[in-house]
Amino acid sequence: MDERTIRKILAEPPLGEELAVHGWLRTIRHSGGLSFLAVNDGSSPAGLQVVCEQSLPGYDHLVKQLATGCALRCRGTLVESPARGQDVELRASAIELLGGADAATYPLQKKRHSFEFLRTIPHLRPRTNALAAVARIRSCLSFAIHAFFRERDFIHVHTPLITTSDCEGAGEMFTVTALEPEQLGGKNPFAADFFGRRAGLTVSGQLQAEIYALALGRVYTFGPTFRAENSNTSRHLAEFWMVEPEMAFCDLACDMAVAEDLLRTLVGRVLDECGDDIDLFDRFIDRGLRQRLEAVRVTPFARISYSEAVQTLEGSGRSFQFPVSWGMDLQAEHERFLCEEVAGGPLIVTDYPRQIKPFYMRQNDDGRTVAAMDILVPGVGELVGGSQREERYDLLRTRMEEAGLDLDAYSWYLDLRRYGSAPHAGFGLGFERLVQFVTGMANIRDVIPFPRTPGSAPC
Repeated sequence: MDERTIRKILAEPPLGEELAVHGWLRTIRHSGGLSFLAVNDGSSPAGLQVVCEQSLPGYDHLVKQLATGCALRCRGTLVESPARGQDVELRASAIELLGGADAATYPLQKKRHSFEFLRTIPHLRPRTNALAAVARIRSCLSFAIHAFFRERDFIHVHTPLITTSDCEGAGEMFTVTALEPEQLGGKNPFAADFFGRRAGLTVSGQLQAEIYALALGRVYTFGPTFRAENSNTSRHLAEFWMVEPEMAFCDLACDMAVAEDLLRTLVGRVLDECGDDIDLFDRFIDRGLRQRLEAVRVTPFARISYSEAVQTLEGSGRSFQFPVSWGMDLQAEHERFLCEEVAGGPLIVTDYPRQIKPFYMRQNDDGRTVAAMDILVPGVGELVGGSQREERYDLLRTRMEEAGLDLDAYSWYLDLRRYGSAPHAGFGLGFERLVQFVTGMANIRDVIPFPRTPGSAPC
């Protein structure tokens, strides 16, 4: 007996062969002494129709009693289907119920549910078409990221999840402690803690990745990061995944080229390997998605400086919620206007004001801006943020003092500029925002299996 996924069966139908298919019952219909079961095993957005004749053993007391959500093993012969909308079907010779589902209480009886409702049942929502498709695309993108860097001689580095360094300098870190709440007090409450000092969940692996870039040349890290930011927007999570390459002997132009190459390669991989899932999103979630992704695959990204972007926004005649002025951080409404209505696609914005960017970014010769870049994409806004890192010891030390950082705690970071400093650059790619971009999903909470947000940490 051959056992294979429905995805493989539909891709290369083994007509006339006996198969065993495992999956969950999506729908069942009875007509004229026949029962038609729509079975899906999660490998594909399409399911397989299983046809049961009345003469099938157990037909009356089993098949006629099946309900949506139950788990089945279906054995039979694959044949051409006379029905419209499907090429093949399984003529059942045996049906085995592996796990039942109570039709009175199973919450996924309807074909369509709101994403808000599905967030209340995170343990069941992967069984829906959209959330299953998101999971398959996440997996495809994850493998494609590793393949991209491996093919270009990058070395994968595991950076710590528990850290004593705040990369962004914003202080929005979750504290990690082995002490009980009543033990946290006094002038130095963490002196008796596990690490002897305050520690937190990482907001970025960048600083540690720089260590290895300045030894191995090209490295990347891909893992979870955390922000204790009390934000309930459709673009923010408390726990999310970041792709962070760091490259020695690389300037801002090199940084932008690698980031653009990465995004266009990833989009191409999804189009090639997850075409059915993209078609599902194009049909039900975001009309025109496939066309936009095909354009990203072949069209170079537009580029503009921050100063030019501000001039464009100021001269647009558009009334924004946040008024535009040079020196402010661009908001989501500004980013989306620039890439959606000005560029008509992905847009790289460069050379941001020094005062709104972190201490590690390389200062430009004008003294006002830094060698930074953001990649903005339609539907999301900022997808990638990167920069050339400040490799000059004196300028880096000055920036750190201005930021109020403890130079003793960051002495190791300054050492990288004392001993064999070299130009280097890197960027961070928000993985969930990437999944949003390629699926057209509006809310970031629907593109991660278990979203962590203020007041919510299901499962």
